[in-house]
Amino acid sequence: MRTRIVPILTLPLALSACNRLSQIGAYPLHHDITATCFWVGEKPQKGAANGVSAWDQKWQEHFGGIDDPAHRDGLLPAAFRPRQNPFYVALPYNDLSKDGRKPDAARIIPWASQQPARGKWQSLCKDHWVRIIRNNQTCYAQWEDVGPFETDDAAYVFGPANAAPRNKENHNAGIDVSPAVSAYLHIGGMAKVDWQFVTPADVPHGPWTAIITGDH
Repeated sequence: MRTRIVPILTLPLALSACNRLSQIGAYPLHHDITATCFWVGEKPQKGAANGVSAWDQKWQEHFGGIDDPAHRDGLLPAAFRPRQNPFYVALPYNDLSKDGRKPDAARIIPWASQQPARGKWQSLCKDHWVRIIRNNQTCYAQWEDVGPFETDDAAYVFGPANAAPRNKENHNAGIDVSPAVSAYLHIGGMAKVDWQFVTPADVPHGPWTAIITGDH
């Protein structure tokens, strides 16, 4: 695993506003979705410990430590500088199973044909960029884990804007966000957000580009 560290440049936020907006419109914007907060190293009430992720059995080690939401230095954990992007999310679909990539994953994942070839144990979802909006404020993050609760809800994750999460827990939560995302958007433990997939070209420079979790 490689992590690419990118300096925050003083470039215009709009590389080309019209072009970026047209690219952003390529993916549905999911409206009024309940977001909950999770973090690397969290000890959940149920399910797998978040020292690992669905795609990284050494997630906490690779990240650099526990991303404790109670001890922060601004948007970052206070105890260490992360080695991976602290702006991350989980969505309820996993393209891998115990036998490797699911047979229908390349058909379901809309950007699969645009990615370089990957081995059957390399996720086509991991590290993909997501745009999250709350109260007219926008944040960007990378997809790094699977949840909340569900792991095969492709109809919602890759479905139309009005697709609802299958999960019924925590007010039908449909996206988990990291402490950095939660702090940036003032989500707290739970709040309603809009979200959509975006391409890397759609992502403006910001705190989410200071450390980018890179290719494998």
